[in-house]
Amino acid sequence: MIGTQILLVALGGSAGSVIRYLIGRLLPVTNPASFPFGTLVVNITGCLLIGIFYGLSVKQDWMTANMRLLLMTGFCGGFTTFSAFTLEGMNLLNNQQLILFLLYFAVSIIVGLSATFLGYWLIAKG
Repeated sequence: MIGTQILLVALGGSAGSVIRYLIGRLLPVTNPASFPFGTLVVNITGCLLIGIFYGLSVKQDWMTANMRLLLMTGFCGGFTTFSAFTLEGMNLLNNQQLILFLLYFAVSIIVGLSATFLGYWLIAKG
């Protein structure tokens, strides 16, 4: 059972990663300081897709646990982790956990961005 689940996540994740790469190639960044349209398109599209898949899993009975693993965990996870981040936030809001939602988003963005800067600084400046 766990082997099948891992395979589904791996297949979905690899497909999502390849499509993310292809979109990035279609919308290349010619200058590192320019706006990252490819990443923005991928993140927003991933959020839309995970919302659609989540809606289908809640509203429709046809989306099995294995389909959720393939599409939501695998594909959307490989395509962008931003989609999982927003889905988890939406779940907190749906469960009326506003304080946890605000804390999760603030910490994720502030600490995540700070960690990115720290990692860069340690390597590039340290």
